[in-house]
Amino acid sequence: MRICIVVEGSYPYILGGVSSWVNMLITKTPQVEFVIQALITNRSASGKFKYKLPKNVVEVKEIYLEDDDWIGRFGNENVKLNSKERAALRSLVFAENVQWTNLFEMFQEKSFSINGLLMGSDFYDVVKEYYEAHYNRLLFTEFLWALRSMYLPMLHVLKDKPVKADIYHSVSCGYAGLWASMAKHINQVPFILSEHGIYTREREEEIIKADWVKGIFKDIWINQFTKFSHCAYQFADNVISLFEEARSLQIGLGCPEYKTSIIPNGIDIERFKNIAKKDENEDFIDVGTVLRIAPVKDVKTMIHAFYYAKQRVKNLRLWIMGPMDEDPEYARECIEIAKNLCPKSIAFTGTINVLDYLGKMDIFLLTSISEGQPLSILEAFAAKLPCISTNVGNCQGMIYGDIDDYGQAGIVSPIMSIAKIADAIVKLAENESLRKEMGEVGYQRVVNSYAEKDCLDRYHTLYQNLYKNKLESEAINKTVKKIGLFHRDKKER
Repeated sequence: MRICIVVEGSYPYILGGVSSWVNMLITKTPQVEFVIQALITNRSASGKFKYKLPKNVVEVKEIYLEDDDWIGRFGNENVKLNSKERAALRSLVFAENVQWTNLFEMFQEKSFSINGLLMGSDFYDVVKEYYEAHYNRLLFTEFLWALRSMYLPMLHVLKDKPVKADIYHSVSCGYAGLWASMAKHINQVPFILSEHGIYTREREEEIIKADWVKGIFKDIWINQFTKFSHCAYQFADNVISLFEEARSLQIGLGCPEYKTSIIPNGIDIERFKNIAKKDENEDFIDVGTVLRIAPVKDVKTMIHAFYYAKQRVKNLRLWIMGPMDEDPEYARECIEIAKNLCPKSIAFTGTINVLDYLGKMDIFLLTSISEGQPLSILEAFAAKLPCISTNVGNCQGMIYGDIDDYGQAGIVSPIMSIAKIADAIVKLAENESLRKEMGEVGYQRVVNSYAEKDCLDRYHTLYQNLYKNKLESEAINKTVKKIGLFHRDKKER
């Protein structure tokens, strides 16, 4: 069996989060061959892997979303669409019953320059019609160029020739889900969609806060990503989420309920049984976090909350553990804030082995503004640490228990609430017995509900069932074809 894992801006280029999950899935499924279909920003990132690829990864295939695509000296200026193709393009721009299958076939079967199409008369006419219907108060030239920029990465995805596989498994909607939808249609094989966060909502939050897109163009970009999610939900055979609230969001965004199911994250709990422990004579209360230092993790709020907590509990230390190269400027800003506020009490370790550090912490802290079902919290539970987290994704369910009645494994705080997060740190720092009690609850929860084996068994069963159905379908098609050829030959004789 060969499975194509479709990833967007994550594995194997970024450490942690979804990348860790993908690496676990591949590593713990050695009997299967994997192809990685990676969608990355541009060629400058090509081949810069942060993970050592497992032996069962047979190929990494890249698509560059910001690439160029001229054919000929000045681009293919004579790109002309027939009426069917033009109708498909119009349905895409207007988002009216998008003719995805026609679009897939158009880009897979017809050879032309993407830039030639975007600079051609068909795209111009469709955009102008769309502009006059909805946005005629804007400057048309600005609107036209904005849409050309918006559609360029999407068309690169549609033009890519899908690698052969028995199953396509995309770990997000967006461009990755779009590619997997196209590959499923072109090669007629099953497509699994796993969402670790709800892509449409995450992009919406990101775009609203972004500086690179202004005014009404924010809505246009949000609509573009909504189209991608609708496409992935339409073509996927199975749509997986991590918890019930996420599944409900998928259904609310248009995913047919019968396709949906829940497979929670899981970790290898055995790895944490003999981790290094804290020196019993240590006087400090150590607060630790494991994350990528990036704006979505809101490390600045964490640092400020820790500073105010330390004014009340003098023996606090904060350990910020994880890679700092995803957004170097943001990492520098965080380090500068830490130096100004608590130069001797905050340590940035960079990338670490969590087994060397997590057991030496007293409290685990996460202040993200967006999460799904963080593996870092599950690892903290396995290390018997109480957790403080912002109320994002499934964090409240994980900490307070949405699938059991074991009790609280920590404290949940509002997003970006420095005061509330500081209060939570102080409460746990001043109460050792509460820390231990919550740590035991978290450990019980991860052992009983988030074991890696359970997660893997669910995916392995899904793979096997889809592969079996694929083989049976192919056998039926061959039989039907043979019968058809037999009757044709008989008729000709």
